[in-house]
Amino acid sequence: MCGIAGIIYRDGSTHRIGDEMTRMLQSMKHRGPDSTGYALYGSASNGSLVMRYKLADANTPRDFEFEDRLRRHRFEVESRLAALGARIHEVEEETPYAFRVTFDYDGDLKLLADFVEDIPEAEVLSLGHSLEIIKDLGDAETVHRQYGLDEFEGTHAIGHVRMATESDVDIAGAHPYWAYPYSDVAVVHNGQLTNYFQWRRRLERAGRRFMSECDSEVIAVYLAEEMSKGLSLEEAMHKSLDDLDGVFTYIAVTKDELGVAKDELAAKPLVLYESDDLVALASEEIAIRQVVDHEIETYDPYEREVLVWKR
Repeated sequence: MCGIAGIIYRDGSTHRIGDEMTRMLQSMKHRGPDSTGYALYGSASNGSLVMRYKLADANTPRDFEFEDRLRRHRFEVESRLAALGARIHEVEEETPYAFRVTFDYDGDLKLLADFVEDIPEAEVLSLGHSLEIIKDLGDAETVHRQYGLDEFEGTHAIGHVRMATESDVDIAGAHPYWAYPYSDVAVVHNGQLTNYFQWRRRLERAGRRFMSECDSEVIAVYLAEEMSKGLSLEEAMHKSLDDLDGVFTYIAVTKDELGVAKDELAAKPLVLYESDDLVALASEEIAIRQVVDHEIETYDPYEREVLVWKR
């Protein structure tokens, strides 16, 4: 069933979006108890990049070599970043298996991500100047507490609560998905793509990589491919309605924009609240009411509609 949510402050002001998105997602816990994920957009850090990556999952078996293996792989990640010319500022251990690295780098993001992911069990969750993807098993309050999101301030965010139906319960199968290798682009999705394998093969031939069996990842990588050809986010989303088949609603974000698209049937629920300062949207109105403290009117986007807002 799953639940998706998004929020953007149109005036560009920063808010505690880690807390706000947690309240929105926790109110929809019944739609997906298996995992929770966030794509949070903070202030760009003076041109530096932020990379979130993992070396294992919460449900990875802990054998007697587990901790030594993580230490070796973490050292290898940092060594590979340095070998490509990255200048590392800070490495934070969010959990025993999930890490946040801030660094300066002027080279090819695809080369960097591929080089890191060549390490066994390493997966780059996000890479950008303001995007940070955090996702793990459990409900929103659990992930919020585990990753210390109460102090995260930013301008916009998307989130997802997942009920696993077609892939494993692990971090790789959790949303959001970074639009590899495009900086600061991410997607959450509710629905199903019926031409998933066709597009996956086509995008793999174009050099894109996939870290899961989830059809939602195709949307993120599809948008990355189209935007790398010069399309805007809104143009790429409109094009997706002709190319991607199925029943779906998805939310996509860049460092400055948040957009939503519905397929031609518009069967997957999504409600929207819009004011001069704020846009909030979610699978259920109860989620929007977690961040708006007055009476509101919401509406549903139409069939084949694409809406995009800029901060």
